[in-house]
Amino acid sequence: MNTVILSDEYQLVFPKEFRETIGLEAGTSFEVISYNNRIELIPIKAISKLKGIFKGIDTNIIRDDDRI
Repeated sequence: MNTVILSDEYQLVFPKEFRETIGLEAGTSFEVISYNNRIELIPIKAISKLKGIFKGIDTNIIRDDDRI
């Protein structure tokens, strides 16, 4: 488990290994979600960087006969 410490200025520094694995860059914006006693950070990526992320996804949807 990677550990980060909240500084006196309320800043977090992610370990280099973690940044490289996730692909974080300086200036990355995050959506912050509070869930019970947990904080989730979701990187906000430019639409142009999302091109092709669903390539090869199975788009077949199995529906009940009364839902067609």
